[in-house]
Amino acid sequence: MNRNSRYLFLLLFYCSLSPGLYAQIDTLILKKFTPPITRQLFHGYVDEEQKNILNWDGKNDNKLTISDDPEINYMVTQTITLRTDWLQYRIEKDTLLTHTKRIYYLKGLRGLFQQLQRGWTQHTFQPINLPMTLSVYERCMEMDKTGQSIADFIRQIPYDLATPVVRSGGFDENPGIKAAKDELVLKFCLMHPDQTFLILKENPDVPFADSLVRIVARRYPRQLYDYAAANNKLSNTIRNIVDDDFIRSVVRMARSKSGQQYFPFLDNIVSGKMTFESIDSVKEDSLQYYRLLVRTHMDYVARALNRDTAYEYAALVTKLETKARDVFVNTINGLHEEDSITRFRIIQSLSAEELYYLAVCTDGIIYTSSFVKGVYPLMMRRVNYRGDSLLKLLRFDRYRKFIKMAAGYNTLSSFLATFPKSTDPEEPDPANILMKAFVGKLERTEGTEDGVDVADSYASIAETIKPVADEMLTNIRANYERNMLYANKRGSVIYNILNKLFQSADTSKGIDLTKELGIPPVYEVPYKALLNDSGRVIMQVFFYGDKDGQGIFRGFTGMFSPTNWKITGTDKWVCISSIKGKPVSIYANRALPEETGEDEIAQKELCQYLEKNKLYPTITIHRGHSYYANSTIQQMFPSSKIVFLGSCGGYHLIHDVLAKAPEAHIIASKQIGKTAVNRPFFQLLTEKTRTGNNIDWIPFWKELEKMVQVEGFEDYIPPYKNLGALYIKAYQLAMEEKAN
Repeated sequence: MNRNSRYLFLLLFYCSLSPGLYAQIDTLILKKFTPPITRQLFHGYVDEEQKNILNWDGKNDNKLTISDDPEINYMVTQTITLRTDWLQYRIEKDTLLTHTKRIYYLKGLRGLFQQLQRGWTQHTFQPINLPMTLSVYERCMEMDKTGQSIADFIRQIPYDLATPVVRSGGFDENPGIKAAKDELVLKFCLMHPDQTFLILKENPDVPFADSLVRIVARRYPRQLYDYAAANNKLSNTIRNIVDDDFIRSVVRMARSKSGQQYFPFLDNIVSGKMTFESIDSVKEDSLQYYRLLVRTHMDYVARALNRDTAYEYAALVTKLETKARDVFVNTINGLHEEDSITRFRIIQSLSAEELYYLAVCTDGIIYTSSFVKGVYPLMMRRVNYRGDSLLKLLRFDRYRKFIKMAAGYNTLSSFLATFPKSTDPEEPDPANILMKAFVGKLERTEGTEDGVDVADSYASIAETIKPVADEMLTNIRANYERNMLYANKRGSVIYNILNKLFQSADTSKGIDLTKELGIPPVYEVPYKALLNDSGRVIMQVFFYGDKDGQGIFRGFTGMFSPTNWKITGTDKWVCISSIKGKPVSIYANRALPEETGEDEIAQKELCQYLEKNKLYPTITIHRGHSYYANSTIQQMFPSSKIVFLGSCGGYHLIHDVLAKAPEAHIIASKQIGKTAVNRPFFQLLTEKTRTGNNIDWIPFWKELEKMVQVEGFEDYIPPYKNLGALYIKAYQLAMEEKAN
């Protein structure tokens, strides 16, 4: 049944709710009708809302146009004009109604129309339902005037038709109004179970509150936890449910000071595999708690392979990543200037699988030396230098992430070398099977992370293990043909993008990714693209007020020769403007003390100044430690065409940058950000803009390399080699086109 047929069917159904209500409207009577002076004001309110609804479509033509179907437009227009006028007339002529009751229904009619318009604007109600909604109002009016409860009737009516009627105010004195409003709560929660706890918080006294909690508790355990931890009527309702082991366990967690420590183990606690007491015995010991997280994670992974997803698996993953980062990796990173024995003492007792999760859970955070000199060799020693045994032990969990990291740290070749050779000459070696799987079946994965990992790995593999890279490209093409054969749109998109990106990694082939994938140019940023409406290049630099940041800021302001630049500003920020060459303005907040939050205030004031004066930056520079990078990304302007993240591991924030500035060319380090690279980069970039040159990345990078000549420069990735960022851009664009 199409939309129009369904509409007409429902209209006939609701018109049959009260026989006799829809007799022939006498237009002659309506023309002669004048409301009594005692109620003319209330009729005037209804008349005003009739006009508002007729104008809701933006046309002052005394018609309500909501569809391409003239029959539907005619029906809704007649409803708001003649049918409403006739209802007003009947309210006045009904001898069963008192003066007070007539006022109630007229005020309710006005409220009904106001509710409808509000709902139409918010897209919670549909204008096409106007005739049926008015029919529901009239039926409720017929019941109400004889003292009948409207609750049972409302129970039969769909939510979007019943809600504006119940909320109109016309039946606030009806004996069933409380039950009717409760019914709306029930209808809404059944339609939107993810909002049940929020609605129950606002309506905690509904008689079915505990039943709804039971229904949604297992679907939304995090919400259950949060609302159980509160101190209100809903939390009391949740706590009073004592015959449900799942709810009772979550309530115990929510009421405990250690609730967040228990929550990742919710599934095993509820199933009886684990007790609160067993967690208590390790939760204060970071090493033992981390080990428990790893064991539980491996258990959950095994279950997931059998299509058995544990409750709050995501919470376990988050806690595992947090502990891996905060307890272990941040420690060994911070000791990078110490001797190996001191630096890696904290990880010496970890097993191979525990070390593996340290690595894959801290991609983008763990330093090259932390991985290459500490985690990786110790992990391989623990597993007797058998990479195949390690991955089997882990059931290949997050193996794409590990291969990408190994490729980036130049340990993939040694890792694959630990795989045994095939004993059957007709069978490929296990290492080849692994790499074939690495690029295979990406269409079955969720999101873009796996595709990005494959894309990111290729440039490193092509530079260090060319035969493996060649085989990857062959397998990519085979997967593309397979997805085309089976008409898998997503798979075809993924493998077409990877094929083009892999070919483009060899710049001698001259692959035009703009032409092939439709993404913006990747090899250059034209000078004109960096100009604002007044022909000026606007840059913004974010500084932070820790000790290092204050020193970097002083060095930054000393970079600019008074021959070519002048510095102005306020006590919160500086503006460095070119006085020779092309107009360039560089805005930077002062690195004021972070202890008092002054650096944050300075950044905010500068952003407000730029916004107010429409000085939208096309170049954004982050100068600060990695833990400040997210703050920069949150505040940066979407107009940014070039984004430089001069912090450790900034390369791994490409998702976040592109979400804020989709057209950005991103430059960042895979590892430790170095002033010896950051400063020359900025000097070269500002000079290129001051002289009006296009930013042509390949020659730019060669020129920068001559200026730098320092260890660690190879960890900085230019935009045209940032295959992960290019993959995201191309994937999003292609999927949007597929959807349209």
